[in-house]
Formats: sequence, structure tokens, C-alpha cells
Amino acid sequence: GAAPLPPNVQMPADVPSPLTAPPCVERASYRPTGALPPPLAMPAGSTMAAIVQRGRLTVGIDQNAYLFGFRDPRTGQLVGFEIDVAREVARALFGDPEAVQFVAITTADRIPVLVDKRVDMVVRTMTMTCERWKQVAFSTEYVSSHQRLLVNKGSGIKSLDDLGGRKVCATRGSTSIALIAGRPSRPVPVSTDSTLDCLVLLQQGQVDAVSTIDILLLALASQDPGTEIVGPEVSDEPAGAGVTSAAVDLVRFVNAVLDRMRADGTWKQIYARWLGRFGPTPEPPPAVYRD
Repeated sequence: GAAPLPPNVQMPADVPSPLTAPPCVERASYRPTGALPPPLAMPAGSTMAAIVQRGRLTVGIDQNAYLFGFRDPRTGQLVGFEIDVAREVARALFGDPEAVQFVAITTADRIPVLVDKRVDMVVRTMTMTCERWKQVAFSTEYVSSHQRLLVNKGSGIKSLDDLGGRKVCATRGSTSIALIAGRPSRPVPVSTDSTLDCLVLLQQGQVDAVSTIDILLLALASQDPGTEIVGPEVSDEPAGAGVTSAAVDLVRFVNAVLDRMRADGTWKQIYARWLGRFGPTPEPPPAVYRD
């Protein structure tokens, strides 16, 4: 027979979880404290009062993301889904959606401009991750997305598994570039400052695919009918507005604005305006709170 076992042997063993902090819930932000104050009447000493005193909200955005944050060629004005979201925060602060100064930044700039307090907020399809939560704070999720692939029609590429040894483009500092680099098929990650630059590289034949969130890929594909979106959703990418960790009061304020936008139909109006061409307007992502 089998050899006798010493006492208390577990086979297989119950493996204790490693001694780490409890895992973060990426989507969980700070709960609003009561109703929004009237515009221009912010609580004394708050981050919002300091912004109102300055006379404008500063927001880091993308100026090359079609439908999200881009310059309207006819007017030269910044427009798009994320521009409208930022303007709603300015409206809540000042009663004026125009009281905002936009700062065009790259993907890789998003955390540095918050840490250095060069902007009050970043609204630039920034995925909420536990790693990033250690450096900055996020609002509740304002748009949902998943990483997929954009390829030239007829390429035969169906997924990242088909891209071993081939070049795949994403923006520097993005969750997408890390995911490409980590795939078992070993694609060659190529990074640029903007997703639009990736589209140019694809059009030139310098890369075989672009990989980023599907909502940005929809915008790229609508600019170039010779491309198509393929492959399964390979990640979950909730986007929140980034705010410095030191300004939790501003995070709560932004979350109150987003709650109002979900409740009064503003979120759906903005979504339909910019993304309605791609299909029915979904329900806004629900708010998740940590406190």
C-alpha cells in the first residue's frame, strides 16, 4: 500500500493567496457627496473653487482621435465625444461649457500631466487599471471598450495569433502596447504618439495591423474604407477621466456630473451625436463606487 503520510498533509494543498493588498476594482471610484453645487458656488477651499477662481478648467485631450477629440477641419474647433464630456464638467463648474482650456497630449503624457498638475483632468480614452490607480485617480467609467485589431481588407489576418513576427501598432504608454508585447504569438509591437499615426503606418504597409480599443478603431475604419476590424475582444478597457490623486473632491464632483449625465439623457445624446452611426446607442456604463 501507499506509504503512511505525516499528520496534516494536504494533497493537493490549499494554496493561500499571496500576502498582497486586496486586488483593486479598476472601475470603483469615489462616490459623489450629495447634490452638485450651483455653478460658480463651489465649497470654500475645494479644488473646484480654485478652478472657478482661475476662470477655466484645464483638460488634457487627444486632438487626433476622430469622433473623440479632433479638430473640425471647417471650424478649427476641437470637437468629439470626449470634448463634449469635458464641456459638461465646465458647465457644472461655471455654467458655461466654453470655460475650458484644452491641452493636446499624447497617450504617454496622460499620467505625467496629472502628476505635474499641468491639467485638472485628462479625458483621453484612458483605461482604468490597478497600476494606474497607484499614480492617479479616476472618475467612474464614461465609455466602455475592448481591444481588437484593424487590418487592411483582404489581409487574411483574423486575430493576434496570426501576427507572430509581424508588426502591430499601438500608442506609446497604452495598455494596448503592453498586451501586444505579451502575446504568445510574439507580434512585434510598434508604438506611435497617436492612433492616427498607426493608421498611416498601416496604409503605407509599414505595419500589418493596428491594435487599440474598438471604439477608436471604428473611427479609424470610417476614415479608411479599405480597412476592417477583426478578431475577438482581447481585453476589457473601461475609460475614466484621470484626476490627480490629491484632488479626491474633484473626482467626486466629476462623478456627480457623470451621474447627472447618465440620469438626464445627456450621455446618450453625446454618444448618439458622435458614435450613433455605428449602431444603437447603449446604456451608459453604470457607476461603481469604492466608498
